[in-house]
Amino acid sequence: MSSDAKTTLDPTENESVGDKLGYEKDSKERLPWEHYLSQYRDADPKEIATRLGISYNEAEKYFALKFLGTVYQISWPDFEVSHEEDDMGFYPLETMVYARTLTIRFLLNGACAQGTGKFKTYREMPWGEVYLRQFDGRCIKRLAFSYGNRIKDFQTIMEHMHCIPVKHGDIAYQLEIFPGYLVQMILWEGDEEFPPSSQILFSDNFPISFQAEDMAVMGDVIIGSLKSYAKVAIC
Repeated sequence: MSSDAKTTLDPTENESVGDKLGYEKDSKERLPWEHYLSQYRDADPKEIATRLGISYNEAEKYFALKFLGTVYQISWPDFEVSHEEDDMGFYPLETMVYARTLTIRFLLNGACAQGTGKFKTYREMPWGEVYLRQFDGRCIKRLAFSYGNRIKDFQTIMEHMHCIPVKHGDIAYQLEIFPGYLVQMILWEGDEEFPPSSQILFSDNFPISFQAEDMAVMGDVIIGSLKSYAKVAIC
């Protein structure tokens, strides 16, 4: 793990990464959601399915895509979303604007790719200095602030999401956000001497499909979803 693998807690703002980055707008052209939707409507759904290695129901015109453990049906050309029944109890792709934006960008620009088994911090990505301050504040420090002193709750939520435990920190889990794209979330519990801390690692295939702003928002979407999953997982 890199030297910046353990990042300590600091107060964070309430504004989301997506708000800070203007994520609803294209990073170069500064165009809104309708720009992505227009591209999506003009795209060839068979090409998308082949490129990403996902299924497309030509008769009913929808993709089947797994996102954070749930299989969703995403219509083409209108991008209407519904989930296949499971035990998750919360479905971010139906309710979270930034999750939908992240997904439509993945459908338009992503690729089917497997990592080598290595994981990297945000900083270690090719464009790792871009949005690093936002990612650190709204993702890494937010994770530590939210669950660094609630290890048992974190464990319950991650197990409810069917995440895989990994050997990092005091507790860590691996999840799959899109097929083949893995994220490891790591916590070090706080004590009287040190505040809680955390880290988020990404499988090394992420730069194939995602840009810096995608991954900053991705961390925000995952951590933002944990609170809603907790309402189902923690009684």
